[in-house]
Amino acid sequence: MSGENQGNCEETYSTSTHEYVNADLTDLFADIFADFEPQNTTDGSYRGTMAKIKATELRYQAVFEQKLVEANTNLKRERIRVSIKQTGNSLQLRATLPLKPGDSSVGKQKKQYDLSLGIPANLEGLKTAIEESYELGKLIARHTFQWNEKYLGIKSREKQEIKTIGELLDIFEEKYYQTRQKTITSQNTFPNYISVIKRNFPLTHLATKENFEAIINSFQGNKKNELIAVTSVLIKTFNLGFKLDVKRDNVTPAHREIPDDDKIIYSFQLFEKFALNRKNTNKSDEIDTWEMWRWVYGMLATYGLRPRELFVEPDINWWMSPQNIDHTWKVNKNTKTGYREVIPFVPEWIELFDLKNSKPLNILEQKVAKIASVQNINWMRRDISRWFRKVGIEFQPYDLRHACAIRAHLQGIPIKAAADNLGHTVDEHTKTYQRWFGIENRKKAFGEVISQKSLIELQKNEILALRMENERLRLELEILR
Repeated sequence: MSGENQGNCEETYSTSTHEYVNADLTDLFADIFADFEPQNTTDGSYRGTMAKIKATELRYQAVFEQKLVEANTNLKRERIRVSIKQTGNSLQLRATLPLKPGDSSVGKQKKQYDLSLGIPANLEGLKTAIEESYELGKLIARHTFQWNEKYLGIKSREKQEIKTIGELLDIFEEKYYQTRQKTITSQNTFPNYISVIKRNFPLTHLATKENFEAIINSFQGNKKNELIAVTSVLIKTFNLGFKLDVKRDNVTPAHREIPDDDKIIYSFQLFEKFALNRKNTNKSDEIDTWEMWRWVYGMLATYGLRPRELFVEPDINWWMSPQNIDHTWKVNKNTKTGYREVIPFVPEWIELFDLKNSKPLNILEQKVAKIASVQNINWMRRDISRWFRKVGIEFQPYDLRHACAIRAHLQGIPIKAAADNLGHTVDEHTKTYQRWFGIENRKKAFGEVISQKSLIELQKNEILALRMENERLRLELEILR
């Protein structure tokens, strides 16, 4: 290469390259999920959650592949004689270099090599690969490249030191959000991962397959299944290079008595009864807020909502709008299953439970305005259960949601319509009402079917009798003629 050309390459590196590394790489890690709306297939079940995770991963992979193409395009435009390629889970630098020591290629002074520097195939790794490409390009342009341990791949092939579980935990959050969307749901989920790991795994133990499996297999049922799920996330996040050889336990849910409509209506009245019978109190959460919690109860019973779907940016203006003639509740897009508009399962309860009363809505609005984090939403969700116990309700808030799933089946609402209204899959909906249907609801379902069948038979008999009467009158008319 002539001195003039060499100077041009050096100038290219020192000016536009510097700008690319310091400017464009900043944009590389802009929020890649900013305009991403994952499909609303998740419903809290393992299958639904996995569907949403898969959609997020596909989005991440698509952005990564796009950025890899852009990086190589920029390298070529800047006349950097290095490109980046992906091989499996790693990134390599491809360049034409002097023969490697020990390479016996005949009649050649240079050869194309793929350099493995131990760079992972993700966006963070791509940033490193781009920086390394410019560094290698500078050496090539200045004819100063030399084979050393770094480019021979000796260090990258050495076995990496295995970290302890505690050391992984220290950087878990940073790694986790490199490949995941930061939403209200994920910010609620991630602290649970940290909590589960801290409670169950000795943090000084090495993060090995054997150590993880030994702890997991010491538990059974839901606890074991939870540890499998959380540990799998940790292993995948850090690309530890192994999978767990453990099986999830089949767990039969404990029996629950889902309240019928009479019990739901009776329990609604317990809030006011509590307010009338309580002793004088100065506690701010017990003066008027009982009315807000009663409203929350009524909404859960009427719409089958998840509790947090009332607290995440509630659209109160729409709820109270005269244009809302169907009395739908708009669930915010930042909740577990995304945006949906919910139709009341029992429209007459809107008036019975006074759900359009502005007083409890004003209290709700004030409370929601103070929400500064996901933790605040969790506190409000727990407060519902606390108020249920305080006023003497004998069932759980989520039982009202199950009651809506059962009621929809008894009402004859098509399964897909009911499932969409509740914001979960058809499979989950079917499992819910089958699991909690109970003998009384079976009696009711059979009774209604038999009653309808009897009504149909009665109508058939009436039609037959009318036809016979019509035929008799026709014959009499013929005779008279």
